[in-house]
Amino acid sequence: MSDKIFIGVAWPYANGSLHLGHIAGCYLPADIFARYNRMKGRDVLMVSGSDEHGTPITITAEKEKTTPQTIVDRYNKEHTENMRQLDISFDLFTRTTTENHEKIVQDVFSTLYEKGYIYKKNVDAFYCNSCNRFLPDRYVEGTCPYCGNEKTRGDQCDECGKILDSQELLDVKCKICGSTPERRTSDHLFLALSKFEPKLLDWMKDKKYWKPSVLKFTYNWLKNGLKDKAITRDMAWGIKVPVEGFEGKRIYVWFDAVTGYLSASKEWSQSLGYPNKWEEWWKNKQAKHYYFLAKDNIPFHSLIWPSMLMGYDEALNLPYDIPANEYLCLKGEQFSKSRGLGIFVSDILEKFDADAVRYYLSINMPENKDTNWTWDDFVAKNNDEIVGTYGNFIHRVVTFTQKNFGEIPSQGTLDDLDKQAIKKIEEISGTASDAIEKCSFKKGLRTVMSLAQFGNFYFDQNQPWNLIKNDKERCGSVLHICFKLVQALAVFMAPYLPFSSDAIWKMLGNTDSIKSWDDALSELKEGTPLEKPAPLFKKLVLEDIVEEADPFSKLDLRVAKVIDVKDHPQADKLYLMQLDLGPLGKRIIVAGIKPCYSKEELNGKSIIIVTNLKSATIRGIQSKGMLLAAEDDQGDVSLLDPKDATPGAEIFVEGIPREPVSVLEFDDFKQVIMTIGDKQEVVYNGKPLKSKNNTVVTDKKVKIGVRVS
Repeated sequence: MSDKIFIGVAWPYANGSLHLGHIAGCYLPADIFARYNRMKGRDVLMVSGSDEHGTPITITAEKEKTTPQTIVDRYNKEHTENMRQLDISFDLFTRTTTENHEKIVQDVFSTLYEKGYIYKKNVDAFYCNSCNRFLPDRYVEGTCPYCGNEKTRGDQCDECGKILDSQELLDVKCKICGSTPERRTSDHLFLALSKFEPKLLDWMKDKKYWKPSVLKFTYNWLKNGLKDKAITRDMAWGIKVPVEGFEGKRIYVWFDAVTGYLSASKEWSQSLGYPNKWEEWWKNKQAKHYYFLAKDNIPFHSLIWPSMLMGYDEALNLPYDIPANEYLCLKGEQFSKSRGLGIFVSDILEKFDADAVRYYLSINMPENKDTNWTWDDFVAKNNDEIVGTYGNFIHRVVTFTQKNFGEIPSQGTLDDLDKQAIKKIEEISGTASDAIEKCSFKKGLRTVMSLAQFGNFYFDQNQPWNLIKNDKERCGSVLHICFKLVQALAVFMAPYLPFSSDAIWKMLGNTDSIKSWDDALSELKEGTPLEKPAPLFKKLVLEDIVEEADPFSKLDLRVAKVIDVKDHPQADKLYLMQLDLGPLGKRIIVAGIKPCYSKEELNGKSIIIVTNLKSATIRGIQSKGMLLAAEDDQGDVSLLDPKDATPGAEIFVEGIPREPVSVLEFDDFKQVIMTIGDKQEVVYNGKPLKSKNNTVVTDKKVKIGVRVS
C-alpha cells in the first residue's frame, strides 16, 4: 500500500445531533482505518467537517425562530465534541462556512464554468406555495416511475438505484409540509456530467475491488447515460454563485460539501505553516484516496466528485476506494430523528464508556448489509465478549501476576504450547492486518478477539494457580507468554478500542502511546512493576438500561382506505367496512359509526385504524382492527384524518419509537389518552400524531378525546 493515505469522511449535516447510524456508517470505520494506517507507518491525512449550507439548515432555523448561523454554530460545536468523546482521530474537522472553503468552492465552480463544464438552462422546478420556496430535489418526494417506491426523493430512488429528475416523479409532494407543489420555470446552472461519461467509464474499469453495493449504485447511474445535474439553487443561505446574473442564487449544497475534501486539506496545510503540503496527498500519484460514507451518498463520491476533479484539475488524485456502508437500523427501521428512531451520541456516552459503544458498532458494523442495534445484543456482546473474553483475560493475567510476582516475570524455556502462542500472535497480526487493509473491519475485529479466546485457553491449560505452588520459574515463564498475548491484544485492538488499549499499554510499563503495529511483537520490559488493576470494562444489566416502553409505542396505527361499506346484518348501528391497508393487504372491521356517517361519506375515505388491537367478534362477525374517532360530550363523532397519506402508512408521534406488540390488549390501549387540540389536531402527551409530514386532524370540530369504534 502507498505511504500516503488520504481519508475523506462524509460531512455531517449541521441541523441536528449525531446518532449512532452516523458513527457506524462512516466516522468509526474511517477512524479504525486511519489509526491502523498510522500504526503501519503511513502518512495519513483524514479530514471532514460540518456541512452547514442548504435548505434543511434554513428550515430548522425557521422552526426555532433564529438564524441559520446560530443553528450551524450550535451543531458544529456539538459534532466536534462528539468526535472528541469517541476519539475519532481527524487531522482536521472543520466546517463549510469558513472563508477558506468559500474561496475554494468558488474557484472550482469558476474554473468549471470557464472550461464549459457548467452551463445555463431554463428549467421547470417545484415551488411550494405553503412553504413559500423552491424545493431542492431532496425535499421533493413522490413515486418512482421505475419501481413504484412511494418514498422516492427527487434525485434518486434508494430502492432501485435509478438516477432521477424530480420532474419524473409521480404524485409529487413537498417533503417539508406534505402539500402538492406547483411547477415554475427558473434559470439555473448545470454541471455537464454527460461530458465526463467516457472518462468515468474508463476510470471505472479497474475498480473490481470496490464493494458490490458501491459498484451497483454507480453503474445504475451510468447504465442509461449520465444526466447533467443542476448546480445552483433559489435560496439565500449558502455560497454565492460567482457568475454574473446569478447573484440571487446559491451553489447547490452537494457541490459545496464534496469540495470540502480539497478545501479542508488546504486549510490543514495552512494551519501547519506549509501552504503547499496538501499536494503530497493530492498531486502525488502514489497516494491513495479513500472516502467513507453511507450508501445514499455513493454516486456523489463515485461519479460527481470525480467528474468535478477531472474538469477542475487533472493533476489531482481521484478516489482509490469508496468503502461505503449500509445503514444501522433500530428494530429494522433506519435511524430517523423525526420519528424518534435514533440513539444519539451525546445521550449514549452519558451512560456507557466510549470503547463499549465503539466495540458494538464495530462488531455489528453494516459493511455489506443493514444491521440492527438492539439493546439485548449490545448487553450480550459487552458482557460475553469485551468483559467475559477480552477483559477477563487481561484482568486475570495482570491480577494473578501482580499478586504472585509484583512485576512482569522473565521468560524461561519454551514448550510447544508456548511456541504456538507466539506463532498465534504472528498469524493474527497478518490476518487482522489483511482484513483492515481491505476495509473488512468486522473480520479484523473477530480475528483479534480469537486471540483473546486463545489467551484464555492458554492460561487455563497451563493452570498457573497450580504452577505457582510447584514450579514458580515455569509459572513465571507462562505468565511472560501471557503478557506477550496481552501486549499483542493491546496493539491489535488499538484501532478499535483506543481508550482501553492505551490503558493496557501503560500497564506494561510504557509511558507513551502505541505507535506501531509491530509493537505487538516487541520484547516485553521484564521486571516492570505491576499495580493491582481495575477492570477495563463494566458488566451491564439489561433491566437497568431499557426503560419501560411508552404505552403509545405498543400501538400499530396505520392509514386505511375505505373501499366498501355494508350494513351489519345483525345490528342497526354497525357497519361492515372493507379496508385497503396497502402492503398489509385488505381486511374487514366492524365499526359503530352508522349514526354519524353515511355509506357515501365513508366510501373512498382515508381513516386511521389500530391494526394490532386484539380482534373481537361483534354480533357474529370478526373485526380485525378498530378505527379511531374523536367524540365530544354531545356524542358527536369525528373520524381522524391522515390527509393524503397512502394506505398502510404508519402513524407516529415524534420522540416515541414504534415498537408495536403483535397483539394489543384493550386494557393497554386504554392507557393511551389522546386529546384534541385547538386546531383540531390529535395530540398525545403534548405532541401531535403524524402521518409522514402531515399532522393528523379530525374531520369535524369535536373537543374531548379519541376512542376506538
